[in-house]
Amino acid sequence: MRMITEVLRLHHSGLSIKQISKSLGCSRGAVSEYISRAKAAGLPWPLPIEHDDAWLENRLFPPMPPARRRPQPDFVYMHAELKKKGVTLMQLWSEYREAHPDGYGLTQFCDLYARFAKDLNLVMRQDHKAGDKAFSDFAGKTIPIVIDRKTGEVRMAHLFVCTLGASSFTFAELFWDESVESWSNGHAAAFSYFDGCPRIVVPDNPKPVVTKACPYEPDVNPSFAQMAAHYNIAIMPARVRKPKDKAKVEAAVGLATRWIIAVLRNRTFFSLAEARVAVRDLLEKLNDRPFQKIPGSRRSLYEIVDRPFLKPLPTVPYEFAQFKKASVHIDYHVEYDKNFYSVPYQFRGEVVEVRATSTTIEIFRKGNRIAIHPRSIAQHKAFTVREHRPKSHQQFGDWTPERILEWAGKIGPSAARVVESIMSKHEFPEQGYRSCMGILRLGKKFGDARLEAACARALVIRGFSYKSIKSILDSNLDQRPLPEKPHQLSIVHTNIRGASAFVANEEKNNANTSDDRNDENTEALRNGEGPGAANGTEGGS
Repeated sequence: MRMITEVLRLHHSGLSIKQISKSLGCSRGAVSEYISRAKAAGLPWPLPIEHDDAWLENRLFPPMPPARRRPQPDFVYMHAELKKKGVTLMQLWSEYREAHPDGYGLTQFCDLYARFAKDLNLVMRQDHKAGDKAFSDFAGKTIPIVIDRKTGEVRMAHLFVCTLGASSFTFAELFWDESVESWSNGHAAAFSYFDGCPRIVVPDNPKPVVTKACPYEPDVNPSFAQMAAHYNIAIMPARVRKPKDKAKVEAAVGLATRWIIAVLRNRTFFSLAEARVAVRDLLEKLNDRPFQKIPGSRRSLYEIVDRPFLKPLPTVPYEFAQFKKASVHIDYHVEYDKNFYSVPYQFRGEVVEVRATSTTIEIFRKGNRIAIHPRSIAQHKAFTVREHRPKSHQQFGDWTPERILEWAGKIGPSAARVVESIMSKHEFPEQGYRSCMGILRLGKKFGDARLEAACARALVIRGFSYKSIKSILDSNLDQRPLPEKPHQLSIVHTNIRGASAFVANEEKNNANTSDDRNDENTEALRNGEGPGAANGTEGGS
């Protein structure tokens, strides 16, 4: 309006349209248009003192007469359709114009939808395709569970949350910890609840999931990657300290904290299963809660948008597997979870990968499986496949404790005692057999007599191992006299009494006893008792 007022002032000052245009820096057409509108409106010059911009605008640009109302697009339907792959505003406008030829043009159509989308909350404004992504994280709050009714011991349970990007359909489950096993099983349970798999999973960036964080190429935990391979999904961890990368699950965690954890804050649970049932009931209510700004709920939107586009679940159920790199020992066994599992002896000294499930131990070398064993619940056990041994060791595997003791007994009693001690301290026979066989074979190099003498010295110093006995033989200590029992060190201190104190106390006690007896005899003589009293009577007579 200030520009129009200046145009009218210069026009009434006698300047031409060309001069006004050059002076104000606007087009000649705009100057001519403003002057024509002022003449048509009959504006006086100078303008009234009480005029303002609104008065001038109404005189120059009077409101248009109300036009026929055009058909309004269904913005809620459009918002849901745009979440589907390949659907664009241009396509929706074409369908709208086919149904309403006299409807809005493309520009107005897009502007009206932009105004509608602007009024939605932040979560609904995110552009997520149907069935494309799922976001996951653990809630910061925990739920206490009493695990011992007698002592009242409490353990905290952690809430895992996973939500679909397009519909915000949410899953929640309790776990004892936030380990890689809980992360993997949580996603497996979420996919089962969704009755399908998304194309991409965007988890948080914890150590159990991402072994080495990187903005561009993060290293994913092998166990978590194996879960993703089972469901044929891609893992795209959120960047460190970038919560907007997983804003969907951040909002879902907030809702789960308010509508699940906060609701259960005054309840007492005595098992994880009991707490999980309560969480599942509240989860169903959460997904059925209606939206505030658009019709429907998370469940209804999931049925329309996400569910038709989710990939089907695998036919084989998921089973969590732990991966670990291990070296094959010289006895061609691999240690895992305090047990020993054999591999073919040709791989001794190699680095292999162990894949452990709740029931099976699989051992791989360069992607090829070289051994498989049932997983043992007990610990400190060795599990050996006969075919994994070389032929000479297969015969060794037929040895029994009685046979080894018989061989040691032929060398001498000391050797037998050493062998018996070694086998008794090992809970799995193979380890004990190996040490015993090594000791007994020293007799071939040093002779049975020297081996027996070395075993006798080993019994004194309690060196029950192959290395100790071999060291004795290499150092010729078996040919020296056996060490005597070490003297006990005497400690001198003012508060510690020596043996002389106890001797002095004993003599004092004996003297006191003798004095007491003399006093008793004297008293008896005075009373005319005892043998002395009788003699005194006879002597007096």
